[in-house]
Amino acid sequence: MKASLLNIAQTAAAATGLALFSSLVAAPTFADSSPAKAVSRPMTDLTLERLYASPSLNGSSPMGVKYSPDGKRVTFLKAKETDQARYDLWQFDVATGEQSLLVDSRLLEPEDVELSEEAKALRERKRTAGKTGILDYSWGTADTILIPLGGDLHLVTLTPDGPQTRQLTDTDTFEYDANISPRGKYASFIRDGALWMVDLASGEEKRLSPEAEPDKAVSYGVAEFVAQEEMSRYTGYWWSPDDRYVAYTRVDESPVDVVPRFDIAAENVTVIEQRYPRAGRPNAKVDLFVLDIKTGETTKLYSVGPDTYLARVNWSDDSIWFQTVNRDQTEIRYHRSDGKPWRVWSPFKETQKTWVNLSSDFTVVDDRILQTTEKTGYRQVYELRPEGGDMIPLTRGDWVVSAIEGVDTDAGLVYFTGYADTPLEKHLYSIPIATRSDEVDTNADGDPARRPLSESNCIDLMPMAALMKVECPAPQRITETGKSWSITMAPDGRSFVGTSSAPDQPPQTGLYKADGTLIAWLLENKLDESHPYYPYLEQHTVPEYGTLTANDGQTLYYSIQTPPDFDDSKKYPAIIEVYGGPHVQTVDRDWESLSDQYLSRQGYIVFRLDNRGSWNRGKKFEDVIYHQTGKHEVADQLEGVKWLKAQPFVDADRIAIQGWSYGGYMTLMTVLQAPEGTFAAAVAGAAVTDWSLYDTFYTERYMGTPENNPEGYDASSVFPHVDNLETPLLLVHGMADDNVTFDNATRLMAMLQEKGKLFELMTYPGQRHGVRGEALQVHLMKTRMEFLNRHLKAGAE
Repeated sequence: MKASLLNIAQTAAAATGLALFSSLVAAPTFADSSPAKAVSRPMTDLTLERLYASPSLNGSSPMGVKYSPDGKRVTFLKAKETDQARYDLWQFDVATGEQSLLVDSRLLEPEDVELSEEAKALRERKRTAGKTGILDYSWGTADTILIPLGGDLHLVTLTPDGPQTRQLTDTDTFEYDANISPRGKYASFIRDGALWMVDLASGEEKRLSPEAEPDKAVSYGVAEFVAQEEMSRYTGYWWSPDDRYVAYTRVDESPVDVVPRFDIAAENVTVIEQRYPRAGRPNAKVDLFVLDIKTGETTKLYSVGPDTYLARVNWSDDSIWFQTVNRDQTEIRYHRSDGKPWRVWSPFKETQKTWVNLSSDFTVVDDRILQTTEKTGYRQVYELRPEGGDMIPLTRGDWVVSAIEGVDTDAGLVYFTGYADTPLEKHLYSIPIATRSDEVDTNADGDPARRPLSESNCIDLMPMAALMKVECPAPQRITETGKSWSITMAPDGRSFVGTSSAPDQPPQTGLYKADGTLIAWLLENKLDESHPYYPYLEQHTVPEYGTLTANDGQTLYYSIQTPPDFDDSKKYPAIIEVYGGPHVQTVDRDWESLSDQYLSRQGYIVFRLDNRGSWNRGKKFEDVIYHQTGKHEVADQLEGVKWLKAQPFVDADRIAIQGWSYGGYMTLMTVLQAPEGTFAAAVAGAAVTDWSLYDTFYTERYMGTPENNPEGYDASSVFPHVDNLETPLLLVHGMADDNVTFDNATRLMAMLQEKGKLFELMTYPGQRHGVRGEALQVHLMKTRMEFLNRHLKAGAE
């Protein structure tokens, strides 16, 4: 479910100064922490209305950072100061250091346009729902940019006299998933469930795929629900590097169950017949085709489904590579076809005893292919021989690589992000590519073997003798510590755009040399008097991080944040913010959500713990949830509660827990399995209540199917534990949720009512998996605060 079960309400973790821990009971180990800085500034109360108003208190932060093909410009999307939900396209000139507004979204879209159902769903999957303006764009040549906006396509041409815009399509139909082909000849897009293109020179439109057949649930060039939601594959077509070929999918969703979804808005109810593949039920059938643009010849490459998934498609010159995953999700197969007659063969596979995690790291470098895998239990960088055979490890260690970011072929370096220093900070690193000389082979665990072989980045230090001493290069960290980073590398690997943040510094974006030297700020976002957050700095507190130990000996990281006027002789109510699910990490060293600052200013301690099963700690840490969720994660959260209750400054009788999505599920499972009296209140938002109601790809990865794991499904469901509810509970759910569907909530409501269990409820008409918009976000936070204050503060001294 990955980001699909993120806490959309953005109740992020935080912590505070060192001094308060001078008298801890059963003191834990603390990891690199910094005390709050005492500064003298004007103090302004942080209100809920200001928390969600424009301009954003986080300051300015870019989205969609990209280099132009010639590397002379960096483009990015930036929110308007007067409307933090609306984005415009900006540019940064690398040579001059000047930045300017490139395209004002209001000029292309003077009035907001009602999105199609497909576009709404895609934005939900990409987590851009609630945002408006320019949310996507693609570079063509060094002076052309394609922008989809308002359901039509616009081509921006950069000229010496400034940008010129040409509208490419003007139809009543909504065009989306638009891209310029690699050499800039064509603009491609989806219209009415089929793949189309426009010749940019002539303006001629052409449909590339057959027409869609909606009555048969057949479409072309699109990504099916689970591909978008769970695989982070948002498209169903791919251009070859020379513009000669385009691969596209045929998606047949007729086997998939139709789950009627009642899109309940304020004034009407729309019944949407959603194709939703619930756990154990049939998936879509997907065929992969290749079209020769020059000849018009179409070739069917491969068929997958309903018990196989098409996960990734990549081109390497004239070769097409695609990855498939079996229904049990224990194996990724790498398939290859090298042009006409498009014979498919499978040179690689990756297997796991529990489940495989996908990556998007397939990187082609000349005749090399770089990829990351978890074959050692920790995601690391490998080189794949295109003809097949063993994968060659380039990185090694008991830490996690996040992603391959770029390659400098002249310097012979691979750049990647990861957690080699600490799980709390993501950094950019470099490592040499395999030299193909001075060679040392490696065994299956990635360690140097006893016999020499070509293609390794390890060095034989005694080449004239039997292999007795080997040196393998360690990754070289490039980015500054004390913060976390996201990276966009230049095409040549010689510079990068880095966005970093720290607990006391909101996101800053700069252009850097490949060695980490700052060239220029794109968005410095300095916390000076001009910054929107400046009036509130006086009461800002920063995280403190610590560790606890799980019952299997693994290390758990937590963060804790106290009120600005903290007095260790007093006792404070505490709120545990929980997510707890796969592919998400909540305890890290960066700029946290300002909702935590609001909670701390209301007199609450905010606590967060990343339990086993969560992200960036390796497969052993994740695998404890295999075939049963809501067990080990809950045990870890209760270990955190035990530690919290033992602190002299925490009121053990006034502790609440809340979370959204998987965090909502964790909230329910934790309060229902905790000893009576553990919690004073609980808020569960958009919670999964029974995994048989969730989709195939996510659920079966961890749980198998309801047919082959009925005991696990039963134990992982909320319903067998409902009799244990004694904690005051607030349920929150969007009434049009197309991800964790609303019947997850209604079934729980019905059972609670049947058993005479009292609870409170807040539903949001027209809202999907997240509650969007300034007014509704304020309302949601007010609702939570009224509930929490009533149960945590009423009657307190």
